Amino acid sequence: MQSTLFSDLGLSAEIQRAVQKLGFEQASPIQAAAIPILLAGRDVVGQSHTGSGKTAAFVIPALERLDLNAPGPQVLILSPTRELAMQVTEEVHKLAFFKRGVRAVPIYGGASYTRQFAELRGGAQVVVGTPGRLLDHMRRGTLILKNLRMVILDEADEMLNMGFRDDIETILKDVPPTRQVAMFSATVPRAIEELISRYTRDPARIRMESATLTVPTVEQVCFEVDRRWKFEALTRLIDLHDITLGIIFANTQRDVVELSDHLVAAGYGAESIHGGMPQNARERVMQKFRRRQTELLVATDVAARGIDVDDIQAVINFDLPYDPEDYVHRIGRTGRAGRHGLALSLMSGREVFLVRDIERLTRQRLRRGTVPTIGEIEDAKQNQCLRDVRETLKAGDFRHYDHLLEVLLEEGFDSLDVASALIHHLFARAKAAQAAGKPEKPEKPAAATGPGVSRAGGPVEERPRVVRKVPTPVARPVRDARPAPVAPKPPGGTAPAATVVGSESVTVPTEGSAVGEAPAAGAPAMPVEGMAPVASATPKPAVPRPAGPFARPAQPPRPGVPARPARPTFPGSTGSFDPRAERPERPARPARPVAPAPAAVPRPPAAPAKPPATPEELAAGPVETVSEFTRLWMSVGEEQGVTPESLRDFILGSTGEPAESIRHVDVRPRHSFADVPTARAAAVLGQLKRAPFGEHRLKVKIA
Repeated sequence: MQSTLFSDLGLSAEIQRAVQKLGFEQASPIQAAAIPILLAGRDVVGQSHTGSGKTAAFVIPALERLDLNAPGPQVLILSPTRELAMQVTEEVHKLAFFKRGVRAVPIYGGASYTRQFAELRGGAQVVVGTPGRLLDHMRRGTLILKNLRMVILDEADEMLNMGFRDDIETILKDVPPTRQVAMFSATVPRAIEELISRYTRDPARIRMESATLTVPTVEQVCFEVDRRWKFEALTRLIDLHDITLGIIFANTQRDVVELSDHLVAAGYGAESIHGGMPQNARERVMQKFRRRQTELLVATDVAARGIDVDDIQAVINFDLPYDPEDYVHRIGRTGRAGRHGLALSLMSGREVFLVRDIERLTRQRLRRGTVPTIGEIEDAKQNQCLRDVRETLKAGDFRHYDHLLEVLLEEGFDSLDVASALIHHLFARAKAAQAAGKPEKPEKPAAATGPGVSRAGGPVEERPRVVRKVPTPVARPVRDARPAPVAPKPPGGTAPAATVVGSESVTVPTEGSAVGEAPAAGAPAMPVEGMAPVASATPKPAVPRPAGPFARPAQPPRPGVPARPARPTFPGSTGSFDPRAERPERPARPARPVAPAPAAVPRPPAAPAKPPATPEELAAGPVETVSEFTRLWMSVGEEQGVTPESLRDFILGSTGEPAESIRHVDVRPRHSFADVPTARAAAVLGQLKRAPFGEHRLKVKIA
């Protein structure tokens, strides 16, 4: 097709100046075909792949047909997503830069009604919005379309796939019958054909004749990978192609969030965007991506329709789309404006059949590739380093360090060895920087390291931490459960009897001795636990038992009943029935020799007394051992605005645990640690997994 300049399209001077300011001279095929027809006032149905310049193809004619003196909206542009509506509005502002008096307003859900009401009352001529919010304003009476001249459906196929068909038909029924209709889409399914036949009048069909529906400058490769190893294959492809600005597509919102979390945990700069996010969060993510503050954007098909970044390096399909037409929209994000693009697709299982459908639709066979090995990735990095050095040498724009090289050469080093050492040092620093970007692994109990030295051997920041140890219990005398034997009271005195045990004497209080009387010097007041029993050489004297309150009272002899002979009393007997009284006397056994008392075990020295607790230890709560606490790892850190105080309050508020149960909170840049009691670790872990942490998806596990 012959190239067409914008100056040949019969545009006004203001629009031509805006086009020149944007740096465009030659119109794209869809622009060269659609702009003259739309300027003539005829309905148009344009079919072209994503990224071919469809936005300017309908914005320029819409601006040319505006009547700045007429009140109310004159151009209505319907977009499937909020991001695409904002993108089209920005394009209108750029192309109308030199045409004074043009006002455009984006209308979409999730934004403030107050601002939209004010913009509509202010006399906006161009209204760009999503079908749902536009229909809402029409029902409220804040959007009046009686002066409407042009209705444009951008990405019409996607709006129908998202379920906006009823809203679109309601809007088209309420617009004036004299309006001009333009539909632009990458594909034209049967549903769009029905809308064309119902709401257009003899439309001009513009279809870009090409061998395929995809962008010719995009290299398309697919890899057959087991589902379990998809993430590993993804990271290798990112490292192999050194992707610094790319989009990764997944089919569901949950997969998008999880994949983004895994990439961040692996050390990549990734952000997620999907239709379920709040509008302010989606705008913040897109601003970071446009400013190159985010390397990888993980998105769903719905959210990706509003991504308009010209120099996207690659598009990766982590999940192949169920609809082959979505594949065309996805890879259209890269390879724009004649640049080289890269589209990588991972397929597993039944996704092989989806690849066949894509090839049938695009009439192009996707090249099969193999996942690179670690060695291939290292070779690619070396080749990239070689290209960078070669380009720097050719440009000559570098600082000379001849004096440093001369010092090394004078010391006898070979020039090739010096260059190899420098490159080795360059790669070592690159690996260290990549490792520093990844989050630290949870600490595991291992051999003790030196103070101020990390497990990797580098210095670490010393953090004050109060560790309270269990005090060593002081050896205390343990009372014997059995009553101590009562020694016979010596005549004429009340001094306690002393039992000789080895070289020490144990004082046993006897009847009449004072309770608080001090024992002998150097001897414990009671037997110590573990001490051998003492054999007494003297027999135990009989101690009469008191009658007590439950003793049977003496009964008078009954008449006619002979008195029972008195029973012999035994030592310790209380006069009650004793079966031993009716047994015949046994011959006395010879006395056994008494074994000598074993030597007493020496007592262990008493433990030193524990110093009094400091005020910091008293404020820390009850005494616990370090082993009774479990460290939890949480996936939020300083980058999410977390502080030790806020994280402690979040844990206490989510679990209901007492304040003293949280021992230590350590907040790192991308994650945090907290010590909780081991007995409650499982319960705290389960409660924190179900607790929302603002807009962040919290992950908790035992470190």
